[in-house]
Amino acid sequence: MNNNTTFMRKRKPKRRVSESRKKNNTGIDVSKFINQGRETVKPKPYQNTHAFEDFNIAPTLLKLIQKKGYKLPSEIQDKAIPHILDSKDIIGVAGTGTGKTAAFLIPLIQNLIQNKRENYALIIAPTRELANQINDEFRSLTYGMGFFSTCLIGGSSVRESLRNLKRKNHVIIGTPGRLQDMSNQRALDYSKFKVLVLDEFDRMLDMGFSKEVQRINDDMRNKEQTLLFSATLDKSQQKLINEINPNPIIIKSERSTQNSDAIDQKVIRANGQDKFLLLRDVLPEPKGPKTILFCETKRHADKLVKKLQIEEFMADAIHGDKSQRQRESTLNRFKKGHINILVATDVVARGIDVSDVELVINYQAPRNHADYVHRIGRTGRAGKMGRAITLID
Repeated sequence: MNNNTTFMRKRKPKRRVSESRKKNNTGIDVSKFINQGRETVKPKPYQNTHAFEDFNIAPTLLKLIQKKGYKLPSEIQDKAIPHILDSKDIIGVAGTGTGKTAAFLIPLIQNLIQNKRENYALIIAPTRELANQINDEFRSLTYGMGFFSTCLIGGSSVRESLRNLKRKNHVIIGTPGRLQDMSNQRALDYSKFKVLVLDEFDRMLDMGFSKEVQRINDDMRNKEQTLLFSATLDKSQQKLINEINPNPIIIKSERSTQNSDAIDQKVIRANGQDKFLLLRDVLPEPKGPKTILFCETKRHADKLVKKLQIEEFMADAIHGDKSQRQRESTLNRFKKGHINILVATDVVARGIDVSDVELVINYQAPRNHADYVHRIGRTGRAGKMGRAITLID
């Protein structure tokens, strides 16, 4: 690593540092980015209250859960599933990679088994990737049961979305924009659904979907249950949350934040150096481990990919200007190791489930600490150590 690199932990004692120096141009206190990973210090394992068998779920569902390799419920699953089975409204707060998707899908599927009701649940996600991930999980947990889902996301064929909505559907999963498009075309009637699930709702509201979410909620006149899940809670969104879910049971996992001991976090200051040369120094070898490199803009991501490819790094970009087919293709190539560097905007900070990402680099610092939390949450998963580096101009 470059000798001019400085880490905030190594700042000389008694040296006064101005507030403007402590923060980057987004106004974020970079000291929040520092957390030295401690591989030898392991948190106490969560003491389960239930096994999956204790939830009194159908044998067919239990077999599919076991087939996916789930041995014991995660903390958020252990705490949330009984309440969802009991038709309670909840807010579930837990870090990325803690099993939030299965925490709401398992009890919803069990309720479907007991009452095969069409248009049962409407699940809304902020990004295409997360919506696709939820749909894949639903299908794997209902294999052979005769339940059907449709995933409605931007970038996919509108004609295909309309065609899929004409068939039998038990669950609809989608992003706010495409859902509203289908509603405006009178292909989707929110009043038919009984359960509303908002996954990563803080990100959804932060992305400017508050009006869409509010309208959908208002149009669900026959709603019987509301489930909100996220990795963070934002007090500025509390008013809308109260309108959508006024009397919930609040469930928090101990892993509700991502300042994990499993992620070694560092800040590196450019100090006038060429930032790309600094990046090149901290990147692994061109054929090294999986790395996600975050930029703020689509244009910057594309430029960075070209520079990396010139340096013979196996890199590609994923962002909102890419077609859905391009995004899926790039993500599959990354998962399979055909490329080892994924240059991304925050569109993939939530919903990308790649278990073996070793390094996250913030080439451009995120807008706020919540975005930072979700970016670095792509590494240090499944009990593995991860690394996160934030480059500051």
